[in-house]
Amino acid sequence: MARAAEAIGLAVAAGAGERLTADDLGELLAAFNEVTAKLQVSHDQLTAEVSRLRHQLREADEQLQRSRRLAALGEMAAGIAHEIRNPLGSIGLYSRMLAEDLGDRPEERSVAVKIGRAVRGLDAIVSDVLAFAGESRMRLGAATAGELLGSALEQAGAEIAAAGVRGRVELPAGDLGLECDEGKMRQALVNVIRNGVEAIEEARRRGWVGAGELVVSASAAELPEGAGVAFAVRDSGTGIHGEPTERMFNPFYTTREAGTGLGLAIVHRIVDAHGGRVSVSNNGPGVGDGATVEIVIPLRHAGAGRTSESGKARA
Repeated sequence: MARAAEAIGLAVAAGAGERLTADDLGELLAAFNEVTAKLQVSHDQLTAEVSRLRHQLREADEQLQRSRRLAALGEMAAGIAHEIRNPLGSIGLYSRMLAEDLGDRPEERSVAVKIGRAVRGLDAIVSDVLAFAGESRMRLGAATAGELLGSALEQAGAEIAAAGVRGRVELPAGDLGLECDEGKMRQALVNVIRNGVEAIEEARRRGWVGAGELVVSASAAELPEGAGVAFAVRDSGTGIHGEPTERMFNPFYTTREAGTGLGLAIVHRIVDAHGGRVSVSNNGPGVGDGATVEIVIPLRHAGAGRTSESGKARA
């Protein structure tokens, strides 16, 4: 700034008719070049900041639109699921009665048993739909990241053990305390963990070596509204190469042979109800490097009156 002021003084002197030496002109030119360079740097910084803010605004708008679509679809799905569950219950009851009456006719009884098994499968799908669509009051309370991850791993322990997957927890020193609906957040983490286990099993079926580790972690994070906590589930499965990540949170979207495709949609609604965000990314450039699902929520909830869904679903 002092050099710029000196240059202005030289310019004023030149305007007053004073003779400027070559050194004065050189200094004047250098000062203006310096000011121009600083203005260019400021312009570049402001342009970069505007671009960043536009990107954040676009992401926030996309997430808002997705949340609205999921909410509207949830209302419609809830109505359909309730209408299906009533006759489905009757079919299940009649199949059990029929199986009892056919106790002395094994072949016919086996058909009735198969009908009952199919009814239970359909009822599980209806339960997933209702879990995605249902809403209830948030029950906020104090929790720690370590407790949430530990209980989620325990709840998904049967699937992890059956798949022969090694589960590992990584926590920062001193753990992290937060305010959340512990039951719903645990369910979101369980869904993501189960999704990772299924990805590892798919990788094994394809013969990829090294598939077998699942790492769940928590770390401090920053959100626009303040401090947050980031939960991450990193698997050594198939990854998401060739799949549009924005579609992964759509209800009924799945690339797996089994499942309803509602697990990650339920995760999205739970995280959204906590004022957070969820994203999926590959661990590396190669097919089979695995993927990481990251959930980031504020340490303190903005309002206790918000609603979300609850329930248990498979990814």
